[in-house]
Amino acid sequence: MKARSSVVLGIATMALVTYVEGCSASGGGVSVDASPPSTTGGSSSVGQGGSSASGGQVGSGGAQGTGGKVGTGGSGTGGSVATGGAIGSGGAATGTGGRPDSRDAGTAGAGSPDASGRDGVVRPDAGQSATGGGAGTGGAAGAGGTLTPGSFPKKFFGNIDTNGSIRSDFKSMWDQFSPENAGKWGSVQGGGQSSFSWNALDAQYKYTQDNNIVFKEHCFCWGAQQPSWVNSSNGTTAVKAWMKALCDRYPKVAVIDVVNEALHNSPAYKDGIGGAGTSGYDWIANAFKWAKDACPNAVLVYNDYNTIEYSNENNGVIKLAKAVLGAGAPLMAIGAQGHDVAKVSAATVKTYTNNIISQTGLPVYITEMDLGIADDTQQATTMKDLVTEFWTNENIKGVTYWGYIVGATWRSNTGLMSSSGTKRAALTWLMSYLGR
Repeated sequence: MKARSSVVLGIATMALVTYVEGCSASGGGVSVDASPPSTTGGSSSVGQGGSSASGGQVGSGGAQGTGGKVGTGGSGTGGSVATGGAIGSGGAATGTGGRPDSRDAGTAGAGSPDASGRDGVVRPDAGQSATGGGAGTGGAAGAGGTLTPGSFPKKFFGNIDTNGSIRSDFKSMWDQFSPENAGKWGSVQGGGQSSFSWNALDAQYKYTQDNNIVFKEHCFCWGAQQPSWVNSSNGTTAVKAWMKALCDRYPKVAVIDVVNEALHNSPAYKDGIGGAGTSGYDWIANAFKWAKDACPNAVLVYNDYNTIEYSNENNGVIKLAKAVLGAGAPLMAIGAQGHDVAKVSAATVKTYTNNIISQTGLPVYITEMDLGIADDTQQATTMKDLVTEFWTNENIKGVTYWGYIVGATWRSNTGLMSSSGTKRAALTWLMSYLGR
């Protein structure tokens, strides 16, 4: 979730590091037909194949366990989401680690990025073009199956577009896709209430359906990159219409970041869709209820940063999740971005991830992982330590790495492969580990 406004993006409370994330829709990659997608979903549907077994685990009918711990005591039918325990006091909503990445900061109403993709600010790693070339085009692991309400797709390891396009080598390495910018409300409807810009997202969605790749939408409601015309007076109508428009157009969207970074900023229309209300987070609860109405087959995620790296952020997301579940919202998973996972120990990441799982009763997605490490050997070692934990934890339902082409990622030193296809050691290890 990365803002592209002409404003140099926000400074973290403690980190004092400013990043600008965002890629223009031009440059590199495979050219894909941008015509509106067929509702038949391409050559294969994105589905639940490989979801967890029955008996209460997440993915067996969509239910979360009633005992507050994923996979225990849950019902296997109905797609309901249990509260996982009483609303806890949690902790402060701001983390001691500060905001490592202001890539999500921006002004409400910021639409598509400018031609540079950086709002005039050069990213620290800008340089190489992400055009053509790359690894072989062999097929990645398929998602398989057909989506049913409340089901989780097969565990995936995915990535994002490169400067707005999906490279031809994507399908040989990644089995899930998140749009870096094209799926944000400000990118789609920033031009006005009756103006929709779907071309970039159409092409990306079509690629995923043609290649049996899980499509994860990023994101519905956020404090940045939202249309400037949405306000408290029209918020309810506008949010519902936006959600319905996207899911009607892309019926096989499998996972959705419904609300993004509410621990750190809130949209200008927050009070118009429920405000704090009784739960303290009624606007978030409402957003999830409306998303469920519009997108009944998708896994609905709350997404935020620093939540598996720092204590206060970890407490904050647990408190929020319990309150939202207590308000009856169909929150189905927590998205932990993971931009700071290389700054803390793997043991710390494991502890905080398991805190979320055990205390909310929800599974976790790692949604925006990147490892900003210049040394190839160190990056590979860190990748191995973290991914081994993520991939073997059955309550982590998928991992998305945030960009892979050197010189075309949001943060410096996070790239895994040159534009011509030369892999860094971390990617070589990862592909071997995943069997791709």
